[in-house]
Amino acid sequence: MTDLRTRYHDAGIDRGAVEGLAAHGLTVARVGDADRDATDAWLEAVARGFLDGEPNDARRQAFFDHTAYRRKIGVYDPAAPVAQTPVATFASWIAELSLPGGGAVPASAISSVTVAPTHRRRGILRAVMRGELRAAVELGVPIAALTVSESTIYGRFGFAPAVVAAQWEIDVRRARWIGPDAPGRIDFVTREQGRALAETLHERVRRGMPGEIDLPGGHPDRFFGTRPDAEKADQLRVVQYRSPDGEVDGLALYRVTENHDDFTQSSLDVALLLAATDDAYAGLWRFLLSLDLISTVRVSELAVDEPLWWMIADQRAAKISLRDHHYLRILDVPATLAARRFDVADAVVLEVTDPLEIAGGTFALTTDAEGTASVDVVDAPPVGLPVVTLGIAELSALLLGGVSAVTLARAGRLHADDPARIARLFATTAAPRLSFWY
Repeated sequence: MTDLRTRYHDAGIDRGAVEGLAAHGLTVARVGDADRDATDAWLEAVARGFLDGEPNDARRQAFFDHTAYRRKIGVYDPAAPVAQTPVATFASWIAELSLPGGGAVPASAISSVTVAPTHRRRGILRAVMRGELRAAVELGVPIAALTVSESTIYGRFGFAPAVVAAQWEIDVRRARWIGPDAPGRIDFVTREQGRALAETLHERVRRGMPGEIDLPGGHPDRFFGTRPDAEKADQLRVVQYRSPDGEVDGLALYRVTENHDDFTQSSLDVALLLAATDDAYAGLWRFLLSLDLISTVRVSELAVDEPLWWMIADQRAAKISLRDHHYLRILDVPATLAARRFDVADAVVLEVTDPLEIAGGTFALTTDAEGTASVDVVDAPPVGLPVVTLGIAELSALLLGGVSAVTLARAGRLHADDPARIARLFATTAAPRLSFWY
């Protein structure tokens, strides 16, 4: 995995992307990890693309210090008045994506995708995205992933929302705790102590949670406000849950906003909650819902089937909204499907189309009673096996079990003689989740 990360980071720019952009008078290049000036200019373009203000010196330094692991791509217009600032940006790195059944695959995690308003509709994003996906395929990366600010952009590249995030707003006084009384203890810890615990806890949690990836470099310090450019870090509070045997099994990071007109109507926003055991989950949530002076608790990036729903007496105390969150794009169908576990023994044929002609084909998927899958590329569907016809985006949406094949069939997104059979094959016992943005 480390070797793949290095080879991916250092890979050259796809020739097709170089030639396609050159036809429009543009150049594309990797931003050197040790090139502070180029990195500062690249960050300025990213900030502009996401409607942020100009980065200050502290943010520039922190970004330079924490993002060397990222493969940063810039597209430049030599005719622009500020030619050193890219007109488009793209970053990626190799993450590990958790799959159903405890498996995992390397993923090209994509971030910081921007195109300047002055250079839109010139095919820049298409050239860079296709080029970077092709580069990932050449290195044997089986899947790509991203979280998005604009949900309408990435479907044309074969991405699909595979993880839906739930946002909760809880009326604490109505909710009333009826969940279990966890046997461990809750203690406040410093932000630095929380940050030291977070990566290990997240690894424990995410290996059993399809849709999660390992924490990107710099994220723990950003969450806990332990980097120099952190804003309002002093408002963060951290508690840990420790089991009776002394193991720290959970962590919650939150911020309180006082209501100065009525202090009993203050609100609490949960920035991060990691629970490696059911007891830690119950203990942390009971603590958060029982704090004095808090009338509202808000939290985002939850799964759609949170146990918390069954731990409060009045479920109408929680206002829940759903949003597309983690997008996946399979690059290698056999490698990706063989890495996950299945709960049903079956054999089906997948006829997959791909708009970028990267991962399409006809595949015979066979699963056994132990949940192991084998995937063979075939010229034609074997006689007697059911066939499902779908796009690479629809297969990517099915991968983690976050949507049923029956739902996709009813929406006209896949075609099968027996969609319920396909739904049973890809079904999982818990909804996927990704607990952060990247």
